Amino acid sequence: MNRLMLIAASILAVPTFSVQGQAADKASTASAGKHVYDHWCAPCHAAGGAHHPGTGALAFKYKGENIPAALEQRTDLTPDVIKTFVRNGVSVMPMFRKTEISDAQLDALAAYLSHQPVKSPATTRKAKRPPA
Repeated sequence: MNRLMLIAASILAVPTFSVQGQAADKASTASAGKHVYDHWCAPCHAAGGAHHPGTGALAFKYKGENIPAALEQRTDLTPDVIKTFVRNGVSVMPMFRKTEISDAQLDALAAYLSHQPVKSPATTRKAKRPPA
């Protein structure tokens, strides 16, 4: 009987570790994304308008609309939009090379600013087409 209870407890404990691991991964990713944001983005895009030219430019651009200028306050940014702006730049915002912000750091940043979990490379790869 004790053996049966031990097996049952072991089976029930496995999903708990998985959920806890996912929560820890999400917190770790958010922390990594926040670190990238604080180092590379906040000098221009933090809240505070006049002291942050990116935030000031977005405030001017979205004047009269209900869109926050500070990036951390936005809820409409998707990971793909964030990655496009970071890698290509826009207006006076420079592009950031992979030697400055790695792909993994960019994934964490995009997850942080879009408030979405990071997708692993395996889930984001496109299926290869068979040769014609």
